[in-house]
Parts: sequence; C-alpha cells; structure tokens
Amino acid sequence: MVSKKILEEVLQCAMATGADYAEIYMEHTNQHSISMCNDKVEKITDTLISGAGIRAWKGTKSVNGATSVLSRESLISCAKQVAEAIGAQNGAPDIYLTEQIFPNIHPVKIVPSTAEKSRKIEILKDAYFAAKGYHADISQVEASVLDVDHKIWIATSEGLYTNDRRIRTRMRVEAVASKNGENQSGTFAPGSRQGLEFFEEKDPKEIGKKAAQQAMVLINAGYCPAGTMPVAIENGYGGVIFHEACGHSLEAASVALGQSQFTGRLGQQIANEKVTAIDDGTIPNGWGSIDIDDEGTPAQRNVLIENGILKTYMVDKLNGRRMGLETTGNSRRQGYQYPPTSRMTNTFLDNGPDKNEDIIASIDNGLYAKSMGGGSVNPVTGEFNFAVTEGYLVKNGKITEPVRGASLIGKGSEILMNIDMVGQNLDRAQGMCGASSGSIPTDVGQPLVRVSSITVGGR
Repeated sequence: MVSKKILEEVLQCAMATGADYAEIYMEHTNQHSISMCNDKVEKITDTLISGAGIRAWKGTKSVNGATSVLSRESLISCAKQVAEAIGAQNGAPDIYLTEQIFPNIHPVKIVPSTAEKSRKIEILKDAYFAAKGYHADISQVEASVLDVDHKIWIATSEGLYTNDRRIRTRMRVEAVASKNGENQSGTFAPGSRQGLEFFEEKDPKEIGKKAAQQAMVLINAGYCPAGTMPVAIENGYGGVIFHEACGHSLEAASVALGQSQFTGRLGQQIANEKVTAIDDGTIPNGWGSIDIDDEGTPAQRNVLIENGILKTYMVDKLNGRRMGLETTGNSRRQGYQYPPTSRMTNTFLDNGPDKNEDIIASIDNGLYAKSMGGGSVNPVTGEFNFAVTEGYLVKNGKITEPVRGASLIGKGSEILMNIDMVGQNLDRAQGMCGASSGSIPTDVGQPLVRVSSITVGGR
C-alpha cells in the first residue's frame, strides 16, 4: 500500500520528540452483507474501510493518531501530531524495516468477494425458507450472510514489517414463533475464518431450522422458577459466561491497571481443579483466529488456567510493559481508528474428566441451560447477569419440560470455584466482542459443565 521507505520516514517522524517505540497499522477492508425478510432480499450492503493508525510510546505514555488518507503528506502530518503530544525532545533513531512473512494457518478456498451475489443469495434463501417452513407457528424470519476481507500491514520502530489477510464468513438467522398473542424468538449465527466453502461444512438449511426450533421450544415453554440451584450449562455458546465474567478480567488491559478481580493472583488457585481455560488464536479457521495479532506478534495458544491454577494473562505490548510481562499475541483492534489492546481470540474451557450423562444424572432439582444469551458484567468485580435463551428443568437426574425467562446471576470468581463437573463435548460458538479497541470476532466455548450452586432468576 505504502512504500517501505515512506513508512521508515513516518516512524522516524513519530519518534522525533523522544518516543521509544512507534508503530504504523494500515488496513484495507471490504465488507459485504445481504439480508432477507418478508420472503425477499431487503438489503445489500458493500462497505470499504481504508486508513492508517499511528502510535508512539514514551515509557508507558501512549499517543495515537489516525488518518483515512494514505499519502506521504497525510501520514507525515499524522505522525507529527503524535510526536508533538509525546514530548519536546529532539532526535530519533534510524529505522530500517525488514519484511517478515508469517505462515498462513487459515486456508481459504473460495474468496467471497469474488463470488457472484446470486450465489450468496441462494445460500441465504436456503436458510431463510428452511426456518420459515419449519412450523406453521413461525411468523417471521430475518436472515443475513456476511463476509469480510480484512487486509492489514504493520510496521514498527523495532524493524518489523509484515502483513496479514483475514477472510471471515458468517450467517445469522432469527426466527419468531407466534401463538396465542405471544411471540418468542430463536437465533443461530455460526461463522468461521473461511470463505464460502464454510457453507459446504455448515448446511444453511440446518442453520435456519436450528433458529426456528429454538423459537418453537420457547413459545411452548412455561416460566422458570427462581431460586438457588445446581445448573448444567451446555457446550458452545454456554462459554459466553466465562468469556464475559472471567475472560475480560484476565486481559492485561484490566489487570495492569488493578481493575481486575484476578490482579496479582498468578500461580494461585482461582477455579475448581477440574477447570482448564485456554485462549488459542491458532485454531485453523477459527472465527477468532489470527496469524498475527494487531501488533505483529504471531498467534499463540495460551493456557490461562490449568487445573484451577492461574497461569498467565492475555497480554499486549503496552500493558506488558506496564506489568513486566511478554506479549502473548492478544493485541487486537477493530480497525485503524482504534488503538489496540489485549483481547481474547478463541477462549474456552477445555474438556474435563466427567461424562456428560453423569452431569445431568447428578442433579435432583435444577436447570439445564441448553443455550445462553447476552447479559451484563462488571469487569472489576466479576458480577454478572446472563439470560438463558433455551432452558429445561432437571428433576431426579432427567431433563424434563422447557422453561423460559431464566437468568443466571453470580460473580465470576465464585462461578469458577463452583464448576464442580466438566464434561467431554467441547464445542465453540461465534460472537462479536466489544471493548475499548472496538468490536472484534471471538469464539467462546466449553463442554457441558455443572455449577453446583448459582442464583437463577425467574418467576
């Protein structure tokens, strides 16, 4: 996009007033989405994002600037403004960039931006009409297919010059069931760091049916009773509780500032001995996977918690500098307008020693949370409140009638200790995570787990 010579000049300009580190992040992103409602294609959106972010540090002071114009003049102007905010010292080191090429561990067969829109529309229609035709009580369906082609280039004062290309594809289907004047909705939204070949592995019709099936369960369900009880949380998106209530508290952005429930607890037991939690950006074609992070560090597999013991945090360069820790390949940003910070990639609880059937059989009177929804979390205290989008009562060791309106209320540090059974059907689900560096794709996941005691909100 921009010559190496100009990048070297821009980096030197950003360091001209005493900075000890500088970085340029450039991106060129094409995003395409198609949505359906009322039995027809309602919207086709094409978005182009292009620009550069420039950062400079002096100690732990960080200054960020951005420009949407990638000319030499605009980049130099942005770098000068960053330098002015850093200090007044004169002089900058010579910088020589050496290109590094990191392995691409996420192969793509069919680049979506090169495929005809008609092909995407046919895929979308398969999902839409599968949901719409699932049952006569399905009154409305909204479906969309999204593909993103995200190209980045990174140059730093340490001499690194590299690039990455990230292609992702995702489908979302929401179905509404109506009965006796009531409406209930079900949603399924799988995705992958792949091209259109994703839909060869994930049948669009099954995606639509799964959303409709959830809506039908809820429209025929009674309300969940409230109280404190054991809860079995199913695999896949059940991992959103760990992601929100515990994962964010293990990001250096919170830990370094003392705003985490886990600050200063490396080497200590923070979870039941059956709990092992991992953040792994190297999973081939994982929705949250990367080849390199947004500072140019190769992706890693980081064991955060091993058999209940806190082993490491997720660390970016700046917060690593504050904490005296090495980066773990977790620096991420939505785009050039956002300064990066430590974020999750694919974060999940690993398989444990318990058989799934034993987990359900162990519950005399409790709740089986088959699917989780959104919620709210205080990252400092870890206190959370999450909706159960599809739940069932468990009585005498058997899953019985469906219930709706359930929520799980607790504290991250407590739920980690109360996970006393961990199953063996690990699966991951896809989402978008929002924080200070914008909205980024992340995977959550876990096997079936049992929480021995948790507050369930209901009626």
